Amino acid sequence: MARILLNCDIGESFGAWTMGLDEQVMPYIDCANIACGFHASDPVTMQRTVALALEHNVRIGAHPGYPDLVGFGRRSMSCSNEEIKAMLLYQIGALDGICRAQGSALSYVKPHGAMYNDMMRQPALLRAVLEAVHSYNPQLPLMLMSVKDNQPATELAAQVGVELYFEVFADRSYDPEGRLLARHLPHAVHHDAEVICAQALRLTQGQALVASDGSALQLQADTLCVHGDNASSIAAVQRIRQALSA
Repeated sequence: MARILLNCDIGESFGAWTMGLDEQVMPYIDCANIACGFHASDPVTMQRTVALALEHNVRIGAHPGYPDLVGFGRRSMSCSNEEIKAMLLYQIGALDGICRAQGSALSYVKPHGAMYNDMMRQPALLRAVLEAVHSYNPQLPLMLMSVKDNQPATELAAQVGVELYFEVFADRSYDPEGRLLARHLPHAVHHDAEVICAQALRLTQGQALVASDGSALQLQADTLCVHGDNASSIAAVQRIRQALSA
């Protein structure tokens, strides 16, 4: 990838329930990870979010997850490889169909929540995800968490034939292995715009972060995840965009 891209989990409203400030964050990002109906969203929300992304010339990614609307996809589920592949194909195909109806197509896939974290800890699950993406479209990259040692994921993706985008986070704390601290732990999520912007700049400039145990943590970064669900995060996204542009 020529430059670090800003991505955001988006399109996560459901029916009359609104989540996120999609219209405010979309002008500042490069990639929109659009929910596909299993952990959040619905067909009309997906359709509207795709239209919003196209209006701002933003790349569209499928953001599939476990079938867990109540838990927002943040609870792990025990699924067979066959089930994982089928639920991914179902969600990716649904969003891609909406894209094609509007004259566009998907650019990548980024799993959501518990599925995203589970695949980083379970090689068999990661292989199932990679195989699902490859079977749908071998040209679609998979976005996944950058950790201290990306070699195992890189080798597995090469075996399957899927390109990887390594993702880092501006508003999350990391453990020494480069994994995100669980959200229920103290200081796992940054809320201060100054802290978020400082971490974003360190990541995009290739500098090391300080892990939860105080050690230095170096992460490969192809894309930086930002969030747009409150006023402070929108302000941070704006500042990050300005800094990267400068």
